[in-house]
Amino acid sequence: MVTIPQSVREVIESGALAHFVTVNKDGSPQVTCVWVGIEGDDIVTAHLFEHQKVKNVRRDARVAFSMQASGTNPIGLANYLVVQGTARIVQGGAPRLLQELAHRYMGSDVVFPAMPNPPEGYVMHITPDRFGGVGPWND
Repeated sequence: MVTIPQSVREVIESGALAHFVTVNKDGSPQVTCVWVGIEGDDIVTAHLFEHQKVKNVRRDARVAFSMQASGTNPIGLANYLVVQGTARIVQGGAPRLLQELAHRYMGSDVVFPAMPNPPEGYVMHITPDRFGGVGPWND
């Protein structure tokens, strides 16, 4: 586990979508966009249903995601963040986390999930192992 630097926290809290990668049963990548947040030393995502990414993490905990960041480096390349880590699934808590993240991703007046009595779902906790990409987290 590595400490999440402030520069990484700022990207995660910016409202940019994360391009999230898990490993399918056949070894191929499975990619989807997710909302991300931070709880303590973990990066978190919420899932109402047991979609493929949740099933994949139950079998193989290795994950990675990338996010576009603001700014450019000294030679003009656009900043982006890559996080590699290990994930674990916790049952329940998805509606609370989704509502919290919806304020960042959709606006302060949004109610999400927009359904009565949503399932408790799953919260994925990601322990970061490495940060990469182009940006101040590599300085």
